[in-house]
Amino acid sequence: MNPEEADESLYPIAVLIDELKHDDVALRLNAIRRLSTIALALGPERTRDELIPFLDESIDDEDEVLLALADELGNFVDYVGGPHYGHILLAPLETLAAVEETVVRDKAVESLSKICGRLSQQQLEEHYIPMVKRLSAGDWFTSRTSACGIYAPAYQTCTAATQDELRKMYGQLCHDDTPMVRRASATHLAKLTKKLTKEHVLSEIIPLFNSLAQDEQDSVRLLTVEGLIAIAEALTPEESKTHILTVLRSLCSDKSWRVRYMIADKFVQLAKAVGNDIVREDLVSAFVHLMKDNEAEVRTAAAGQVPGFSALIDQETILREILPCVKDLVTDTSQHVRAALATQISGLAPGLGKDNTIEHLLPLFLQLLKDEAPEVRLNIISKLDRVNEVIGIELLSQSLLPAIVELAEDKQWRVRLAIIENIPLLASQLGVAFFDEKLGNLCMSWLGDCVFSIREAATVNLRKLTEVFGVEWAKQTILPKILEMSVHSNYLYRMTTVFALTTLAHASNAEVLKERIIPTVVTLASDPIPNIRFNVAKGLEQIIPLSKKAGLENIVNESIKPALTKLNEDSDQDVRYFAQRAMAQI
Repeated sequence: MNPEEADESLYPIAVLIDELKHDDVALRLNAIRRLSTIALALGPERTRDELIPFLDESIDDEDEVLLALADELGNFVDYVGGPHYGHILLAPLETLAAVEETVVRDKAVESLSKICGRLSQQQLEEHYIPMVKRLSAGDWFTSRTSACGIYAPAYQTCTAATQDELRKMYGQLCHDDTPMVRRASATHLAKLTKKLTKEHVLSEIIPLFNSLAQDEQDSVRLLTVEGLIAIAEALTPEESKTHILTVLRSLCSDKSWRVRYMIADKFVQLAKAVGNDIVREDLVSAFVHLMKDNEAEVRTAAAGQVPGFSALIDQETILREILPCVKDLVTDTSQHVRAALATQISGLAPGLGKDNTIEHLLPLFLQLLKDEAPEVRLNIISKLDRVNEVIGIELLSQSLLPAIVELAEDKQWRVRLAIIENIPLLASQLGVAFFDEKLGNLCMSWLGDCVFSIREAATVNLRKLTEVFGVEWAKQTILPKILEMSVHSNYLYRMTTVFALTTLAHASNAEVLKERIIPTVVTLASDPIPNIRFNVAKGLEQIIPLSKKAGLENIVNESIKPALTKLNEDSDQDVRYFAQRAMAQI
C-alpha cells in the first residue's frame, strides 16, 4: 500500500478521534451516531482491531454520549464481521453497564441482550458468562444491578452446568445487601422464570420470589408482581394454590399503597394466570377491597381493570360484588378515578347483557356524562359505540341524546370535539329523519364555533354525514345553510364556507359541484380579506382534480381558471403563491 492510500484509509478514524475529543457535546454525539458509517469505511477487520479498542478507551464522557454509544453498539455485530466476532463488542458494553447513570446502564443491558442472541454456545461460555460473573461480583452496586438483566437472554443456550451456576448467582443477587440490586433482580425475575423448567421454578425461583415479596423495602416488593404472574403462568392452578396463594394474599393487602397499586394495575393478567378457582375464592374479594382502597391511585388502577376482570367471572358475581363498587366509584372524590372508570365502564355492557345494562349501567352513564370534570365527560362519550352494540340506538338516543345535546355546547372545546367525532356513528344508526329533527341544527351551529379546531372538525363531520346519508340529502339540507354563510358579514363564517365546500366536494357529484360548490368558491375569490382569498386558492387546488374526474373540464376553464388568473396578480404574496400552486393542477 503506498503512503497516500494509507493516509486515505486512516482518514475516517482520524476524523472520528478529532470529533470524539471535541469540546462540543453535539459534535461528539454526532460522531457516535455516525459510527456505523465509519465502521463501513474501515471494514470489519480494522473496526475490530482499531475502532472498538479506541471506543473502549474513550468511555469517559457526558451521559447522553454514552447513551448513544450503548445504543449503537447493540447493532454493531455485522460491522465487526458478523456473529463469529460478536463477542468483541462485550468489552465496551461491560464498561458501560457499570457506569453511574441508570439510562446508560439500561441501554447497555438492552444491547448486550441483543448481541447475546447472536452468539454461539462456545462464545457464550468463553466470553459472555465470564462477563456476567464479573458484573455480578462487582464492588459497585451499579454493575450488580446491570448483571440482573443479562442472565435471561443467555440461559437457554448455556450448558446444564453453567445454567446451575447462573441460577445460584442470580439467587445471590436476590439476597444482595443493596436495595437497588434486589430491585433489579425482582424486575428481571419474570424474564428468567420464563426460561426455566417447571422443576427449577418450584425448587429455586419460588423461594427467591417469596424472599423478595417479603422484602422490607416496598420499592422491591412492588416489582415482584410481574414475577408472580410469570410464576403463576408456569404452574397449574393447583400448584398456584399450594405455592403462591399466601404471598398473593399478602401483596393484595400490603401496607404500602404502591404495592397495592401494582397489584391493581396488573390484576387481569394475574387473574388469568392463577386460574378460575383462585379468582372465585380469593380474587373477587381482593378486587372489591382494591376498588374501595383508601388511596385514589389504587382505586384508579382498579377502575381500569373492571371490564377485563368482569369478563373472567359470572354475571351474578358482577351484579352482586362488582357493580355496587362501580356505583361508588362513579361518585368518587378523585377526578382521576372517575376518568379511569369513564373510559372502562362501557366494557361492562357485553358481560351484563341488554336488560342489566339498561337497568344498572345507563343511569351511571348519565351520571358520568354530567360530571363536573371535562375529562370524565370526554372519556364516556368516546366509548359510546360499545353500549350501542348491546342496547341498540333507540334506547341509547332516548336516554343519552339530551345529555349529548347539552355536551355539544360544553364550555370545554375538547368535549365538543369528542361529540362531533361521534356524530357520524350516531347518524348512521339514528337514520336521516331522526337525525335532521334532533341533531341537524347542532351540526350546522358548530361551523360558527369560536374555536378553529371545532370549525375544522365540523366541516369533516359534514362530509362524513354526506357519505352516510347521500349527496341528495346534503343538497337539500346542509348546502343551503352553508351557502347562506358565504355572504355573512363576519369573515370567519365566510372562511368556514370555503373549508366546508372544499371538504364536501370530495363527497359530491358533478351536479352539486357545478351548480353549488364551484360558483360559490369562485365568488369568494374576490373577497376583500386576503386570508379568504388564499384559502379559496388552496380549496381550488383540491376542487380542480375532483372537477376533472367528474367530467367538468369546461367549468374548470370557463370559471376556475379566470378566478385563479386574477388571484395570480393579487397584491398579497401568499395569495399569489397558493394561486400558482392551484394553477399547476389545471
